[in-house]
Amino acid sequence: MATDTVLQGPRVLLRQWRPADRDAFAAMNANPEVMRHFVGPMSRAESDASVERMADHHARLGYGWWVLQTSELEFAGFVGLAEVTFELPGLSAGQTQVGWRLLPAAWGQGYASEAAALCLDHAKAALAVPQVVSFTTLGNVRSMAVMRRIGMVEIGRFEHPRVPVGHTVRPHVLYATPPA
Repeated sequence: MATDTVLQGPRVLLRQWRPADRDAFAAMNANPEVMRHFVGPMSRAESDASVERMADHHARLGYGWWVLQTSELEFAGFVGLAEVTFELPGLSAGQTQVGWRLLPAAWGQGYASEAAALCLDHAKAALAVPQVVSFTTLGNVRSMAVMRRIGMVEIGRFEHPRVPVGHTVRPHVLYATPPA
């Protein structure tokens, strides 16, 4: 599979990672405001390890997390597709997830919706994925709004198995595209 795929919309570019992106990625992951819907901010080592996992995923499957670039921001965050490696309630194993994480400077401008819609189109047309899922913690109303804008519907709720029991972000909501 080609790993050099680039997706382009009217205002966004989803491109491959460059070494220079690591600093911006680490700064974004260390920002408590950005990471409030996750277990917590990430250290530089955790952030770098995340980049390595994303590169491995992309090399294995030919798709993954792309850098989100806009006319104003060389690095606005990341958006992409990933293999879900744990079971989701009511769904078969091996689901494909669409997700995103953006810098605050890119929030509220429709970039996540535009980029995620490009990913959904790519999943359907190029990857023949019959259904794409997305999930977030119950308090992340902005991400849920993006999910609805790109045509996803809520199909359930679950306790995220990779979040510690009792943590405030463990309860999640699950959205999906209508099956093909």
